[in-house]
Amino acid sequence: MANRWKNNLLNSEITPEVIWLNRRQIISSALSLGFCGTIAGPVSAEVLTPNSWEDITSYNNYYEFGTGKGDPAANAHNLNTEGWSIVVDGMVDNPGRYSLVELLTGLTLEERVYRFRCVEAWSMVVPWNGYELKDILDIVGVKPGAKFVSFETALRPDEMPGVKYNVLDWPYREGLRLDEAMHPLTLMATEIYGKPIPNQNGAPIRLVVPWKYGFKSIKSIVRITLTDTEPQTSWNMSNSREYGFYSNVNPTVNHPRWSQASERRIGGGLFAKRKPTLMFNGYEDEVAHLYDGMDLAKFY
Repeated sequence: MANRWKNNLLNSEITPEVIWLNRRQIISSALSLGFCGTIAGPVSAEVLTPNSWEDITSYNNYYEFGTGKGDPAANAHNLNTEGWSIVVDGMVDNPGRYSLVELLTGLTLEERVYRFRCVEAWSMVVPWNGYELKDILDIVGVKPGAKFVSFETALRPDEMPGVKYNVLDWPYREGLRLDEAMHPLTLMATEIYGKPIPNQNGAPIRLVVPWKYGFKSIKSIVRITLTDTEPQTSWNMSNSREYGFYSNVNPTVNHPRWSQASERRIGGGLFAKRKPTLMFNGYEDEVAHLYDGMDLAKFY
């Protein structure tokens, strides 16, 4: 327990639930930042008028259910999450298909909330509840020589209408270096604000890597593979010029189509002053050592 991450944010720094959920109203009044734009540090609490439940869960990126922001909310109810299982294979001691109960048995949530800065195209702080990925990998046993962890999202054409379009090479794939995966900040999330993750947000279990851009935090995971070679990742395969394997939040490296040096925080309105983007999304002290000696403009 000594190496576990300790939350150092104050309650006043958490984005209120009504703000986090009321994304359609916020985004409609903000300048578009493009896919996975800049990222926030902690924000001050500011309450907005809450929308209906349908409104507050209606703005998502989850292309398996459609490329429109409202498509996941409209279509994700078709995803059946009962009896969910994850195949764990590759360089592990105990490969196999595990139910969520089998993977999570014996792991304790510890009555604490992980307050992570949301890595999406807007700035806020979201409490994700879940388990350190390291704890799950320890259960299956990582073989010597493993260097990377790859992940796959469910691919269910009958339940996911978006996969009939060749937007990406399905299934959706992501990956981490093993030391990134074993870092105590890397979370397998099962809840938001203590509530089960909605289907459109990645139910029943998703990755959360708070110092990286949002597309790294893969949703609805059905496979985890340990390997000694860098795995292919969906957005890097689609457009390697714009989306590197590492995808760390780095204000000194611009996206080819926009600057990532500053961000506008939720609640400030369209004309709110932009603020500098924090290196590694504010987690520089915790994760910078992972990249000692690396050229982060090359390994972006």
